[in-house]
Amino acid sequence: MTDHLHVVILAAGMGTRLGMPHPKPLTPLADGRSILHRQLENLNQVFGERVRVTIVVGFHAEEVMAAAPQAVFAYNERYEHTNTAKSLLRALRVGAPGGVLWLNGDVVFDPRLLERISPVIEADRSFVCVNTEAVGEEEVKYTATVDGYVLELSKSVIDGLGEAVGINYVASSDRAALVEHLEGCSDTDYFERGIETAIAVAGMRVLALDISEFFVVEVDFAGDLERANVEVGRTVTSAA
Repeated sequence: MTDHLHVVILAAGMGTRLGMPHPKPLTPLADGRSILHRQLENLNQVFGERVRVTIVVGFHAEEVMAAAPQAVFAYNERYEHTNTAKSLLRALRVGAPGGVLWLNGDVVFDPRLLERISPVIEADRSFVCVNTEAVGEEEVKYTATVDGYVLELSKSVIDGLGEAVGINYVASSDRAALVEHLEGCSDTDYFERGIETAIAVAGMRVLALDISEFFVVEVDFAGDLERANVEVGRTVTSAA
């Protein structure tokens, strides 16, 4: 087991589609916690003191920093003009060496999902968590090889096998290749573009890790937030 688990949370975006005045990761949920606090508590619940978190901030950075003083921060000063490829690149450039687990800052998920991916992290294998239950038009979709490795990964994939859910890991041996291909991304690219080109050009092998049995939703729109709150409310009721 490694001494630490390095985690990056991407929280620099403006979240305009949700229409909130604050950074989207600070959106409150039905249990009183924000999306970000729920993520941090899930990580600590499953991985404990091993976790070392870097949060990429931009929009209203000071609010995010005040909400998570225990974290380390990387600042994407061009957050208004760039997408997640450049935010992830910023974190990978300044972070400690080794494999990195990263999350989109708007993902609400069952903490048991982290238990599912833990053995793959321990094996230091690159992966993208995928849900094969739904293939939304606006979501990042994927195709895969017969042995389960990602071939294509973007919103424009045709006949996708499922959706990427915004929880991913890059192995220590693949990190340099991913950084190189994130550097080659345009300002408007999502980080999935860097993964896709690293697969196609550098031969990086990225497992499509099926986590369909667990609840997970990226909160992009009001309907997503409603789904998240239904699940969170159900969990609170069950625990009472």
